[in-house]
Amino acid sequence: MPLPLSQQSVEQLGGEASVLARQRRDHPELDRLMHLYESPGPPRSERQEILRDIFQLTFSHAFAEETVLWPALRRFAADGEELTSRVEAEHQQINDLAVEIQSTDLRDPGHDRLVTAAFALIREDIRDEEDVLLPRLQEALEYDRVRLRRLGSAWETVRRTAPTQPHPAVSRRPPGNALAGVPLSALDRLRDLSAPSGSGGRWTAAALAAAAAAACLACAAALRRRRVGSMYRR
Repeated sequence: MPLPLSQQSVEQLGGEASVLARQRRDHPELDRLMHLYESPGPPRSERQEILRDIFQLTFSHAFAEETVLWPALRRFAADGEELTSRVEAEHQQINDLAVEIQSTDLRDPGHDRLVTAAFALIREDIRDEEDVLLPRLQEALEYDRVRLRRLGSAWETVRRTAPTQPHPAVSRRPPGNALAGVPLSALDRLRDLSAPSGSGGRWTAAALAAAAAAACLACAAALRRRRVGSMYRR
């Protein structure tokens, strides 16, 4: 088994464009945001923004894994089914907790308990990926830098246009998640990039334009996903 990702250089991971290096870059940012949220300093409004950023990064990152990486691991590794089933269960739990968190206020007694549970699962998920799943994928692909870079390109394309909110009812596997991702991405990015304007709650023209652009990007990504499978062939 290869070393955990944290103990490998970028060169060992296949270079900056490798999916392993791309994945690892997201993890320190998630850790930084969670520590920032947990620190005593930020006011309530800022903590809400930090939590929103954590969820956006968590769910886009996880969606790209489920759409691109875990199918590759199941294809090439004999134990891929067992490994990916475990991490998909973690993703499902995080989705369920995030929905509960979003239904509570920061001042609610149970809010901090839910956030603590969600952060613990996110940290566990990161450890599982860096110590087990991604090194196993690296080994299964025989350290092939070309295939690692191709997977990295596909992963990045999906991540940039992935849903950014929790969706517990959506399948954790293709093709169900990929098909649902197109409309959900547009809806989520509308929620992320804009807010109701004025007391009437009407959406701004800029917000609607952003949503339309997100929908176009998501549709383009869906077309690319149809070709992702060819990248897995030896």
